[in-house]
Amino acid sequence: MTTVLIADDQPMQRFGSRMLLESQDDMTVVGEAGNGNEAVHLVARHHPDVVLMDIRMPGLDGIEATRRIIASGAGTRILIVTTFDLDEYAYDGLRAGASGFLVKDALPEELLAGIRAVAAGDAVVAPTLTRRLLDAYVHHLPAVPGAPAASDPRITALTEREREILTVIGQSWSNTEIAARLHLAESTVKTHVTRILAKTGARDRVQAVILAYDTRLVTPM
Repeated sequence: MTTVLIADDQPMQRFGSRMLLESQDDMTVVGEAGNGNEAVHLVARHHPDVVLMDIRMPGLDGIEATRRIIASGAGTRILIVTTFDLDEYAYDGLRAGASGFLVKDALPEELLAGIRAVAAGDAVVAPTLTRRLLDAYVHHLPAVPGAPAASDPRITALTEREREILTVIGQSWSNTEIAARLHLAESTVKTHVTRILAKTGARDRVQAVILAYDTRLVTPM
């Protein structure tokens, strides 16, 4: 059973999400929060598998709430719900530790699939929405002067092949695309991805994309 916390300042949005989630045999809603402070408090109390986190809420916003939840060491994963076109700071949610994004007008099956993917530890892996968001916001990354990526302590333990795969993950290649283009079995690619996440400390594939940009393995076009 996947436990979910809904954090949104709009009661009707919370109600609709709860009705949808509780219609599923494998999901249950453990709480609702109307702002970021409530979300942080309820995560500490209920330890949900997934939080559906709105960005724009009164008081503590969804980005700062995400940052605090991740910093607490909780195993909870964050799925940010955004209007996309209006949320100028949505990219900051990725950097705060969110595992993916959905738009508020997403189809019910997209919301459910996103929650299941995140709860399974796969995150929302380079879906159209996350790829669009990364493409839109990655140019806000500041230029990082100094040592080359190879000396960054987060990736020094990677093998040459693992660094190559992290680079193409940063370019939004799927496992299938990596396997085909690098002439590897898809199971081998999955093993490499698992090792990359373990060695770098990235929580999931979305965070691996951020790491690829932060270490300049990939640069904004």
